Amino acid sequence: MLAIVIPYYNIKFFDKTLESLSNQTDKRFAVYIGDDNSPNNPEGLISKFASGLTVKYVRFEENWGSYSLAKQFERCVDLLQDEQWIMILGDDDVLDKNCVNFFYQNLDEIKQNDSRVIRFASQFIDSNGKPFADFDTYHHPKIEKATDSFCRKFLGQSRSSVSEHIFSRISFQKKRFHDYPLGWYLDDYAWLEFSDFKTIFTINEAIVSVRVSSDSISGKENNLQLKNKAKKLFFEDLIYNELEHLKRRQKRGLLLEYCRLLKDQKELNAKNAAYVGYQLLKIGAWTSFLKCVRRFCVAKFIRK
Repeated sequence: MLAIVIPYYNIKFFDKTLESLSNQTDKRFAVYIGDDNSPNNPEGLISKFASGLTVKYVRFEENWGSYSLAKQFERCVDLLQDEQWIMILGDDDVLDKNCVNFFYQNLDEIKQNDSRVIRFASQFIDSNGKPFADFDTYHHPKIEKATDSFCRKFLGQSRSSVSEHIFSRISFQKKRFHDYPLGWYLDDYAWLEFSDFKTIFTINEAIVSVRVSSDSISGKENNLQLKNKAKKLFFEDLIYNELEHLKRRQKRGLLLEYCRLLKDQKELNAKNAAYVGYQLLKIGAWTSFLKCVRRFCVAKFIRK
């Protein structure tokens, strides 16, 4: 069975999230709500929409999400009973009414393909629940290698977040989440690891709407320094631990981006520049190697 896990903190749009669960045409799911010691008690809203749903609500004594979103996600997932598929849904995001139905319709094919990560089509919505005019609905290849999916996002050709994904509980238990500042890039690494760097199965027939507002991490602009730090740490993990899973052109692009991030954050030193340069030479990317050398020389000159 499917578990829909909501790490709750913000009540502002929570009624819309619960309403979208109440409206599901297929009720074969359980809802687990982990209250991160929010100042706004949601129990009144939960009781309003709980009819016909299986809901477990737990209020935690300490707020963890403010310093580790990964740990907050994990303790919410640890509330599960025997469900084997997990969706972590943001407390301001909403599902099409047929999301659960389409998940079960495709489950046999998902298992046949040994896909451990599933995603729905997605769109951005504003604080009024309206789709952003400048962004189309994001659809994806039905079956796509996880590294190709990430690299499409890296190139700005796609998007990805936590809420539109379902993943195997077994995969989660093996890897769990990487703890990056603000939880930024937490999901990108999760889909790579939880899929075992194999395939992601897409259900394009239903949409998850991801809300972007001044209340959401993605919508805020006063946290750019932490986001950049998380990006650097994520690329570091990817490049030092997972490079073998990538194609040559993907390696080159990510290595150059990592080099740029280090330079911008004034952390490009002889040791990491040598590592990046060595990896570029291994794949025969001579022009990119020279770019890396130039960036290192510029960074060294600026520090002087």
